[in-house]
Amino acid sequence: MCKWCSVGLIILSLASCDAAEITPPATRTSATLPSESNLVKVKVFNRVGELIYVESSRVVKNDAQWLTQLGPDTFAIARAKGTEAPFCGTLLDNHKTGVYTCVCCGLPLFSSDSKFNSGTGWPSFFQPIAPENVITHNDSSLGMVRSEILCARCDCHLGHVFDDGPKPTGLRFCVNSESLKFTPSDQTSALADPVAK
Repeated sequence: MCKWCSVGLIILSLASCDAAEITPPATRTSATLPSESNLVKVKVFNRVGELIYVESSRVVKNDAQWLTQLGPDTFAIARAKGTEAPFCGTLLDNHKTGVYTCVCCGLPLFSSDSKFNSGTGWPSFFQPIAPENVITHNDSSLGMVRSEILCARCDCHLGHVFDDGPKPTGLRFCVNSESLKFTPSDQTSALADPVAK
């Protein structure tokens, strides 16, 4: 991580940690509260590389468990709703063909087919790999209303979505590299979900 990314991450994560304490993940959006059920309907890869619908258990851990799994830098963004410094993310200039998954729970979120260069300094996509896999929440943390995007299975903070993207959707899903893992297309068999048949 570059020096300026580290400095920006520390500043942004300090501000974000306060917001995360005020707004617990379970209350961020009604879409993340499946009433009595702990299941969400999402699309995952099966053993032959097809995206299929499944009912998957939500992934819920406490902050200490997430911190142990992710480490402090990734935790500050993925769980404490921070933002990495622009033009420093490891996946910004990734031009390989493949799939971007949630760093916390491995849910497929975006495909390289929808990635584009937005010039904003963060990886940008015009649509998720499946609409069900990414949920939104109104975020007014900076004195303006934005649409925060989250992983549907574990509430990982991904970034924000804006309506200034390219065709065909006109959307720009602006995502932190720290919230994603990339798997090249020739290795997607490794993404087969245990609940997929």
